Amino acid sequence: MRIGELAAQAGMTRDTIRFYEKVGLVSGRRLPNGYRDFPPETVPWLAYVRTAQALGFTLAEIARHGAELRDAPDAAEALSALFADKIRVIDARMAELAALRADLQARVGTGCPMRATGQAG
Repeated sequence: MRIGELAAQAGMTRDTIRFYEKVGLVSGRRLPNGYRDFPPETVPWLAYVRTAQALGFTLAEIARHGAELRDAPDAAEALSALFADKIRVIDARMAELAALRADLQARVGTGCPMRATGQAG
């Protein structure tokens, strides 16, 4: 299918699809007239890309894991493993942010925000 039809079916702009093609998330062959021709399975793949982004995956992560998901004997199991890995990353980031918040909170009202409460100055 041509890019306009793909964009309409996927609910995306042509520019978004061109960008995804540029970064390797989708690929279409070029017809003799220069138009892009995408296979029908591109539509559900683009829905997956949109959902994965909403779940916090970067385009680089999506691209990196795309082939392994397509080739996985059990896609649901492979996705569950990716989600579990992402949860671990989020948990680690949340711990880092909690520590950062505590450090910032310790500096509020100290007179010199560059020093935490209780430090000699």
